[in-house]
Amino acid sequence: MKKIRISIIGFGVIGSGVAKAISKKRDHIKHRYGIDLDLVGIGENNGGIVCEKGLDPMEAYNLARSREMNKHPCWKEDMKGIKVIREVDADIVIETTPTNIDSGEPGLSHMLTAFKNKRHVVTSNKGPLAVAYKELIRAAEENEVQFRFEASVGGAMPVFNLVRETLQANKILSIKGILNGTCNYILTRMSTEGMTYEHALSEAQELGIAETDPSYDVEGKDTACKLVIIANDIFGIDSTYKDVEIEGITGITLESLKLASDKGYAIKLIGEVEERLIVAPRLVPKDHLLAVGGTLNIMSLNTDLAGEITITGKGAGAIETSSSILSDVINIAKL
Repeated sequence: MKKIRISIIGFGVIGSGVAKAISKKRDHIKHRYGIDLDLVGIGENNGGIVCEKGLDPMEAYNLARSREMNKHPCWKEDMKGIKVIREVDADIVIETTPTNIDSGEPGLSHMLTAFKNKRHVVTSNKGPLAVAYKELIRAAEENEVQFRFEASVGGAMPVFNLVRETLQANKILSIKGILNGTCNYILTRMSTEGMTYEHALSEAQELGIAETDPSYDVEGKDTACKLVIIANDIFGIDSTYKDVEIEGITGITLESLKLASDKGYAIKLIGEVEERLIVAPRLVPKDHLLAVGGTLNIMSLNTDLAGEITITGKGAGAIETSSSILSDVINIAKL
């Protein structure tokens, strides 16, 4: 049995969700792959929990849900995220702090520190990848550690692993798709129920689909970050967030949706990578594969050998994102 020691940095919805998934899938992963995932450290911005003998991941999840992390007997106020990375003997650091598209911090420093300390990194954090992709890749290579980020784009959809493994003989010619579930939900509700933008957004916020400040999603910034990661990793384009042409969904009216519908089209926020990086509302035929509804994400990859490959799935959610994170963890552990 191969024991893999894990620390989780950033223990909010996603980080605690990973702990819950480890608790749920630990026996399955042991029996299927001969890998024992052992959570030994959790780092937050106000302290952390460290237990070299291993933490109960479900206990940690429950404490996070009740906002009582400091009640754990191993809680230390001085053991914050970056200190956990430096001092806790972990094989893999799972970095799940909130996305910052301006500086990439604190995730960027967390990842670079982990590499410097010879720790593999798995992340769902788009910010560092959107602003410093090449620096991160170079740091991982120089320190001879693995860097995986399947969860940063499309939640549970296997984008990078699909290209890296199943489609590795192919040249990817272009990629386009719906990469933000919040926007897709709002546009779906507007078109099917005749809701105004404001009403659909308010409903999405009440359901927890949209944030209190939804600008990151509805202005196309989230989709743009994901395109940058795709462009850098899959196409080898040296791009940053500033290279993306962006138009969000705030200007879409009920009248434009109805006019499109009458002509057999839906309006969807589409991200595209080919010669340029573009995020913009597009007319999509209602019977086209890309015309998915609700919070679903979908991506179509145009390849030279396999033709067009389309994948769809839930693009957000703690458990769905944990699926991709644990996939990356298992792939690293197999090496």
